[in-house]
Amino acid sequence: MNAPLSPAQQESAYLSQLGERVRAWRNGHGMTRKALAAASGVSERYLAQLEAGQGNISVLLLRRVAHAMNVAMESLVRESAGEDPARRRVALIGLRGAGKSTLGAKLAATLGVPFVELDSEVEREAGAKLGEVFAMYGQEAFRRFERRALERVLRTHQAAVIAVGGSLVTDPDTYRQLLDNCHCVWLKARPEEHMNRVIAQGDMRPFKGRSAALEEIRQMLADRDRLYSRAELTIETSGRSLKSSFEELRTKVKT
Repeated sequence: MNAPLSPAQQESAYLSQLGERVRAWRNGHGMTRKALAAASGVSERYLAQLEAGQGNISVLLLRRVAHAMNVAMESLVRESAGEDPARRRVALIGLRGAGKSTLGAKLAATLGVPFVELDSEVEREAGAKLGEVFAMYGQEAFRRFERRALERVLRTHQAAVIAVGGSLVTDPDTYRQLLDNCHCVWLKARPEEHMNRVIAQGDMRPFKGRSAALEEIRQMLADRDRLYSRAELTIETSGRSLKSSFEELRTKVKT
C-alpha cells in the first residue's frame, strides 16, 4: 500500500492540477501566454509559474485569470482527489456529422481539459492518413491501430474530451475499454442531418461512387443503435442550433 501524501505533496499536486487546467484551456483556444497575460492583467512570468505548478496564486489574481478565460473560477480550483478518472474523460460517439469535433472542442475549452480527436491519434499511431491505413493494411489492422491509439490516450490523459470515430463501437474490446474509462455521450441526429452536415463539410469520402448514401447512413444508424445506446448520455442534435446542443451537453456532463 502506498504511503499517504504529505501536506506539502498534496499542495504540490493541487498546484500541478491547477496549472494543467490553465495550460489546457490556452491550448484549446490557441491563445498565447502573452495574450492571456494581457487579457487578465497578470504578468506573463506569473502565468508561466502557474502553468508549471508553481503558482502560489492569490484568490483575486486567479479570479482575474478565470474571467479572462471566460470560465467559472470553480472549474479551475476544484479538487480531484479521489475522483473516478472515468468521470474526468468525456468520449463523444456517433456517426460523422453528429458534431463531435465542433461540440467536443468547445466542451474541452469550457472544462479546461485537452481535446483529442481519436482518428488523428490513429493516423499518428499508423504513420499514415486514415484512407491510406485502410488501403495498405485493411480494416483489421486499422482496428489494432485504433485500439493502441485509445490505450495511449487513456494512459497520457487523466482528463480530456475525446471525439471517437463512428465505427469504434463495432469493435467489442475497444468499445468496452472506452465505456470503462470514459463518460460516454452519444451525439444523435437524423440520417438527413448527418448527410447534410457531411456535405457541408465538403467531404463525401465515405460515400464516393455510391448513389444510395442516405440509405446507407440510415442502415448504419439502425445497425449501431443498440451499440450507441450503451452510452451514459444521449444528446439529440437534430433541428437544433449549435448553441442549444452545446448548452445541454455542457450541463449534463457537469452534473
